[in-house]
Parts: sequence; C-alpha cells; structure tokens
Amino acid sequence: MTAEGPSNGQRPPRPPPVADEEWSDAYAEGYGEGLREALREMLQHASRGHTAQELRLLIESRLARIREDVELKRKGLLGPPRRPSYGPLFRTAPAAPSPAPREAAPRPIESVERGVSYLVLEERPARAVELLRSAAGKFPRVVVVTFHAPDLAGIEPSKVTRIPVAVRGVVGAVADDALGPQEIAGRIRTATEAEGGALVYIDALEVMASGGATELLVRFVQWVADQVARNRSALIVSLGPNSFGDPVKSLLQRAFNKVL
Repeated sequence: MTAEGPSNGQRPPRPPPVADEEWSDAYAEGYGEGLREALREMLQHASRGHTAQELRLLIESRLARIREDVELKRKGLLGPPRRPSYGPLFRTAPAAPSPAPREAAPRPIESVERGVSYLVLEERPARAVELLRSAAGKFPRVVVVTFHAPDLAGIEPSKVTRIPVAVRGVVGAVADDALGPQEIAGRIRTATEAEGGALVYIDALEVMASGGATELLVRFVQWVADQVARNRSALIVSLGPNSFGDPVKSLLQRAFNKVL
C-alpha cells in the first residue's frame, strides 16, 4: 500500500489552520467587508451631488455611530433572523396581474396641528419645507434651525428667527454665528412660550451630531418635542433616512407624534 503523496498524483491533505490563523483570516475578511461597505456608501453619497463640506458631515456622522453599527452587527450574528414563513406558498388564489405603471400622484401636504411634532424622513429637505410654508400662517413666529437656509418664500420675514448651525471645529462666518444645542434650546423656549406659540423647523440634526454627541442630540429632540406639546406650538424636522444607525433612529422616531 503506497502512501498518498506526489508519487501517486494525489495532493496531500492540507493541515487544519491553527487558532491564530483562523482568527486572522476572520479578522481580515471582516476588515475587508467593512472597507467595501464604507467605500460603497461614500460613492453613493458622491453620486447624489453632495458638496465637499456635506460629504465631510456625512462621513463624520458615520464615524460617530460606528460603535452602534458594530454592536448591531454583533447581535445580528449571535441571533440570526428567523426563517420566513412559507404560508403564502400554499395559497391557491392566483396573484392579481400587476397594473400598468402610472405616474405617482403628488402626496397631499399634511395639515400641521398645534401641539404635534412631525418627523419627515427624506434625502434632502423638501416635503418638510412644504409643511413649513403651509403652516407658517397659523403661528405668530417661526424658528428655523438650519445649516443651509431653506426657501422661505411666502413666509413673512419679520416673523422668522433663523438659528444657524455649524460644524464643530470649522472656523468661518457661519461657524462664528452658530449656536450650540443649549443656546438653540433657549431660543426655542423663548419663542414657544411667547403668546401664540411658534412653529419650529429643524433640518440640521446631522450637523449637530457631527461631533459624535448623539446622546445629547436625542435629549435635545425629546425636549423640543415636549416643549411644543406643552405650549401649543408645532415641530417639523427633516432627517435623512440613513443619517443615523437603527438604535439612534428608533429613539428619535419615538420622540415624534407623526413620522412621514
């Protein structure tokens, strides 16, 4: 009986990898997948026409929530999702034919009510601005917390208080005029507690969290939502659907009466 080896044309079996090699292989594979995911995400942002400053904000926001994303991935690996139900496969009724594609009808603008907070999930502020314009006439004052001022056509300028938000660590005219969360909260308190209340519009949560202070940001949003509820005011927030990880996004959504 001949031993297996090069003499009989068979490849000798590969010895099993040692523990250190298994660990290094798993680490390298995970590291590579993380790089690929990050680069794909940046390519998507770049293809949407973001400016260099906006890209920087998105990257800083992404870096700030890496720990949350890693923890979410770890829990997903420890407890994989359940297998889908196969009930629909055994239904005897045939599926209805797909209707011919039609142009999407414009969505009706939500009627903003006093004491209610609205979260609009959108890539760029658009529908939230529509809500702002449609509801501004119901309030004696409007507070706009923003990084890029939205188009406020149709709103009386004298009733608008604009609060600029800037990236931490960036020196410039906008940064010099910008306020921190505590100062912004003070301005909102003054406006909402005045006679007739106020309509508060915010589209700069991603910028406010650029320094990694997501916990402070969540508390700020919860406070503003409670403030408008107690003072018969209203809150409209525009937020990118992928701006934060699932744990933070869940906390933010729970602070609002309506998510659009």
